[in-house]
Order: sequence, then structure tokens, then C-alpha cells
Amino acid sequence: MRKITVALCAFLLAGLTMQANPTENLGFSIHGQITDNQGNPLVGATITLENTFLGTYSGVNGYYQLSHVREGSYTLIASYLGFETIKVDLKVDKDMELNLVLKPSSQYLEAVVVSSTRASNRMPIAQTTLNREQLEQANTGGDTPYLLDMLPSVVVSSESGIGIGNTAFRIRGTDPTRINVTINGVPLNDAESQGVYWVDLPDFTASVDNVQVQRGVGTSTNGAAAFGATVNFQTSITPPEPFASIDLLGGSYNTWKTSARVGTGLTKNGFSMEGRFSQLHSDGYIERAKSDHRSMFVTAAWHGERSQLRANIIYGEEHTGITWEGTPDYMMNTNRRYNPAGEYVDDQGVTRYYDDQKDNYWQTHYHLIATHSFASNLTANVTLHLTDGRGYYEEYKPDRKLSKYGLPAFTIGDTTIGSTDFIQQKWMDNIFYGGIASVMYRSGNFDITLGGGWNRYDGDHFGKILWSKVNVGLPNKYEWYNNNGLKTDWNTFAKVTWQITDPVTVFADVQYRGIAYELNGIDSDLFPILQNHDWNFINPKTGATFRISSGHELYFSFAVAHREPARSDLKDAQKGSTDFTPKPERLNDWELGYRLRLQNISVDLNYYYMHYKDQLVLTGELTDVGYARMANVPNSYRTGVELSLSALPFKWLKFEGNTTLSKNIIKNYTNYANLTDNPTDWNDLQSPVAEYMGNTTISFSPSVITNARLTVTPMPNMAISLVSKYVSRQYIDNTENEERSLDPYWVNNLVAEYRLNLKMNKRMFIQISVNNLFNNKYSANAWVYRTLFQSGDPEYVSMGYYPQAERHCLVRLGVEF
Repeated sequence: MRKITVALCAFLLAGLTMQANPTENLGFSIHGQITDNQGNPLVGATITLENTFLGTYSGVNGYYQLSHVREGSYTLIASYLGFETIKVDLKVDKDMELNLVLKPSSQYLEAVVVSSTRASNRMPIAQTTLNREQLEQANTGGDTPYLLDMLPSVVVSSESGIGIGNTAFRIRGTDPTRINVTINGVPLNDAESQGVYWVDLPDFTASVDNVQVQRGVGTSTNGAAAFGATVNFQTSITPPEPFASIDLLGGSYNTWKTSARVGTGLTKNGFSMEGRFSQLHSDGYIERAKSDHRSMFVTAAWHGERSQLRANIIYGEEHTGITWEGTPDYMMNTNRRYNPAGEYVDDQGVTRYYDDQKDNYWQTHYHLIATHSFASNLTANVTLHLTDGRGYYEEYKPDRKLSKYGLPAFTIGDTTIGSTDFIQQKWMDNIFYGGIASVMYRSGNFDITLGGGWNRYDGDHFGKILWSKVNVGLPNKYEWYNNNGLKTDWNTFAKVTWQITDPVTVFADVQYRGIAYELNGIDSDLFPILQNHDWNFINPKTGATFRISSGHELYFSFAVAHREPARSDLKDAQKGSTDFTPKPERLNDWELGYRLRLQNISVDLNYYYMHYKDQLVLTGELTDVGYARMANVPNSYRTGVELSLSALPFKWLKFEGNTTLSKNIIKNYTNYANLTDNPTDWNDLQSPVAEYMGNTTISFSPSVITNARLTVTPMPNMAISLVSKYVSRQYIDNTENEERSLDPYWVNNLVAEYRLNLKMNKRMFIQISVNNLFNNKYSANAWVYRTLFQSGDPEYVSMGYYPQAERHCLVRLGVEF
């Protein structure tokens, strides 16, 4: 597969080189100057031709040029932060000069909210930005990760098997705890685990206006470390006119969703309001993977002449069947949908499943966003935020030792009771609050951004016993553990973009980030947690963009990122041991890229080399009381090439695709295998076996990821797309053993959509998607447990898989008023 993909890339590049040859067809040029209404040149304004891939930005003194424009009629679009976007219809049949004057407008202060953490088109960053229309095209019923599935280097997974419930994505093999995610610049990552739980925000993208994904370290941002990628969402912005819409979805596995949006538009006195409510249900592909979700989004804004004040409320509620145990390997050939969660045997010897084996969580986000324009070249933004979250997961625990709950064994008659069945809940109750701010200044050829933020997380973790099969004399909702995490995170950053000459733009960025983290209390295994940590990081970034000619750009960048250990890294590593504290990780990221923009062809080619120092990986080693350890690997790296291609060979045919070829290596890796005495007694020995593996592939890091979308428009308002994805082999642990790996998979979806414009500005659409068209049976994620035996018996390996749904169908119907 690698040889085929490399050959394909070479073929595409060769073809593009011929297409790009200016001697074939010079076409015409459009050139001119972009200024404000006082005649000041605007450097960095974006200029594009609608329905083509041609685009550029204004250079020194605001001058721009679009070359190789074929004869025809076009709409030219010019935009600049803080100014009205203008559209000009023009007919091109010769070289032409078009000077444009942009007017300041407070309505366009919306973009200032996210601009401090976004990468502009002049920055040397591997990036993709999706607008609302593109997000709608990608929305076939799955949660947020599935709307990003077609982006370069992205791999998604779903515990339920159909993209609803507990879902996640990786970028360049980087796991979710290393991907920085923000909403309107506000951190979304959980402060302690550093992950993002998309199940807590069902149907979130229905209220998203746009999202930018930066691969690699990217630009400085707020919150958790950007240790491989950054995802930056901006929620709905105010449309000029009132609107209402209804979106309905239904299909396989008893999946349905209802969503309604309504908005006032911008009123005469400058106010606007918008609201959305969504409700979603699915039984899931995996047994008892039922999802019952609700979400709400409310935003109200005031738009002044030079100011804007907006308040957002984002609410999510989820009730999801527990599926994280996966399907055991021994069941994959007989019942791949099997889910062991909640399984027990009653007194009559009948196997049953506990009905309330569920994860339940409620989360509300509050944002107060103030933006002001002091002048056309000076803007500021301040955001206050608060997130309140609480929830629990409930489990049936058969034959559980009383000592696990700190309870003594007791005697009834001549019988000593040391274990019984329990129903337990593990709770989280937390609050996350703080503020972020930024100032943007533009002067001549310089763009300067200063920003920063202060955030605090205060989270309680505690457990309750609801029931025991044998009466052990517990009070109602007995609490067997309780601990707290208090984490404060602050950062400041400065960014400068300097347009040295028309062809050359230089970028520099430096961030200081500080973290203070306290853990105290008793953990769920009754082990005391008492830890205090402080970290201070400096993260510099620099790079340059070179515009070779119209439509051709080269860029390079170097960036440094640091990441502190997560809660589980710290508490599990030190249980029973005081001689090991995980070190923070460091990433040096080199990027080199090329961009090509022709009328009907767009190409992005990016090479990356990400070198890690002290990356944390699972070792299999145990502490002196039998807990799994994470260890810092001295040297590891990810390197690869990302190729993205879009083409419009005909008006009725569009191709979009990307391929990532990579190597993801731990250097001189030593694995520590668990050691047990024998398969009968099964006593863990505190002497793990060291296995020197040499250079090995990092787990869950496929060497080939390929995406393709072929869209045919057979008639106006109708589109049919074949969407394909290939992911090569992924190893489940770091030993690079094929027996402990996920097989490569190639999955195809067919999507048909028809949009109809009705009277009175009403519109309607219907979308039919057939997912996993060719009915492939594959798994997108897995886990493994392995132990050796002192007795010399063959090693024991247990694995759990997360199978994805076979062929299934979903239908969406929407009406917009």
C-alpha cells in the first residue's frame, strides 16, 4: 500500500507540475491595491475568486495580484479583519486593475474573538479552516470528531460503533490528551486528564460558525498544551436577518435526532439573539450502547458602533451506556457486538445485565465576550468564562471484595463474608473558570498580537455505594473515597507577523505558561493522594513564508511545546513509591510546506519532523504495590509528509483528497512486561521482565492515512459524494507485535443531498447517507493486557476491541425559514 500511495503522490505532483507550467496557458491577471476609507494600505487582506481555488493576500502597501485567470465571469471577494467583506462581480477578458476600499464595521468584530489564537493565511502553519457550509457537508449524523474525519492525518473512533456517544480523534497519531481545543478562545480540555469528552457536548457543531485545525504545535493558544495539534472553534455569529430552522435525522440502530434553531438577526437597535435545542437518541451498534443526549445553545449580543458584547450559554446532557470495556477478543468471531459491561449471574444461574450501567453527565459553559475597536488598526478582546460540570457513572460489581471499599469481612453463623455484589457510582463535581484577553495592533507591514489568560479548575472525585447483595450495614449512599484536584493555569504570549517584502513574510511567537497543581484526598482504591506540583514553560515559535509567484508559496517553521503530566500519570505512578515523578514532555516541531493555488487545482504539501524528549508512554512496569506505571521515553519522533489535493476538472465534478505517509518511532525502547507466578494462583510478582525492543513504532500511529471525496453534481442543487478512508495497521502497544495490532481498514460512505429553494426565502434539504457502503468489518480502537508467568507457562494476552458498525443508513431532513 505504501508503494502504491507514493507512486500516486508522485504521479499527482508530476501532473500538477505540467498544469502549473505558465507557458501552457498564461491567462489574465487581476491586480490592484486594498486600502481603508482613509487611503491607508491594508497589508494581509485576503482576496479570492469565488468557485475557484485562486486566492492571495495583499502585500507591502496593500498591493495584490491574481494570475492565470481564465476568461469568464467571476465574483471577487476581499476581506480583512474588522472590515466589511466586499464582493465585486467582474468579467475577465484582459488584464485588469481593480483597487478596493474596505470600510470598518463593528459587525465584523466577531472574527476578533478567535483571531488571537488562529493562524492567518500568511503564517507558516499547516492548517485547515472549515466554514459552516463545509461543516454541514461533513455532517452525516456523527458527533464532532466525525465532522473532522476527512482532514489530513485525522483518525476517528467510536465506542458505540456509529459515531455517537463516546467518540475521539487523533491527529498525526497524537492522542486526544495532547490536542489543544478551544471554543471562542476558551479552553475546552479537561484540566486534569487534558482530554476532551465530546459526549458532553452533543450536536455542538450545529452552533459552530467555523473551526480551524492546526497540525503540529501551531500558534500560541490558551489552556492545555498543543502537543501535536490545535482545534479552535468559533460559535455562531449574528446573521443580518431573522431565521428559523428544523433539522431531523433518523436511521439504523434506532438513531434519531431533532434540532431546532431560531434567531432574531440584527435588530435596528443593535441587539441579536439566537437559540438552539437538540435531542438525540441511538441504541448504538454495540450492545447496550444506548445514548440519550440533550443540548442547548443560547447567545445574546449587543453590537455598537465600535464595540460588541456577547453572552453565550452552551449546555450538554448525556446518558450513555458504558462501552469502554470493548468487545473481548474471544467474542469477535461469534458476536462482535458483545458488551460485557454490567454482566452478572443471578441466584438461578441466569446471566443478566444491569439496566443502569450508564455514564451520566451534565455540563454548562458560560462565556461573556467583550470586543472593542479603539481604531481601525487596534482592537481588544476580553472573555470571562465559567464551566460547571457534574456527573457519575453507575456500575454493577459482582463478587467484589469488601476490602476494596475499606469494609471489614464479617461472619454470619459459620460463614465468613469477604465479598458480595455491589452497585456503585463514581462521581465528578467540578468548576472551571477564568478569563482570557488579547490586543491586536496593525501598523504598516506589522501585525502584533498580545494575549494571555488565567484559568482555575476545582474538581471533586468521590464514590458512593448504592446497594449490596448482602447487607453489610452501610448507611445510605455510603461514600468510600473522596479527593480533590485544584489546578491553576496561566499564560501570556506575543506574536508578530512582518511583511518584509511582497514575497517574504516572517512570523515570530513566544509563550510563557505556568501551572500549579494540587492533589489531595483518598483515591478509589483507598490510596492517599497528597501531591503538589509547579511547572513553568517557555514555548518559542518562528517561521517564514515565501511567495514564489502568484499561486505558489513555500513556508517553514520551528516551534517548541511543553506538556505537564496528567492526573492519572501523577497519581498512578507514585502509588506505593516515592522515587518516581513523571517529567514534563518537550516537543520540537519542524515544518516545511508548499502551497499551490490554480484556478481549478489546489495543492498543499507539508513535511513535518516532531522530536519528543521525555514522552510519556505506558511501560507495563508495576510499582511495589502493583500499579501500572507511565515512563518518560528519552527519545521518540514522528515524521511524515502530508499531501492535500482539490480539483475541479468539470463544473459537475469535484475531487478532494489527502494522504499522510509517516514514521512514528520510539528509539531504543525497553518494555517492562508484567510477571505473574502461574496461571492457577495468579499472584502478581513485583519484578517485571525488561524486554529490550530496539526502535519500535509508537502505538496507534498508522503509517498511511488516506482520505478522498468525489462529488458529482448531476443537476442543480443535487450532489452525490463517495467518501473513502484508508488507515494502515496500528499497533495496540509499543512492542510492534502484529498479533497485538489493529488490521488496516478501508471504509466507504455514500452521501446524496438535494437542496430546494422555496418561496418566501424558505429552503429545504434532504440528505441520505449509507455508511460503510461495502460492509467492511473493522475495529478503530483496542486495548491489551499482557503478563508472563514465572512458571514458564505461555504468556497470557487479553485484548478488547471497539468494532465499528456494518453497513447502515441515516436520513437527514431540514427546513430553513
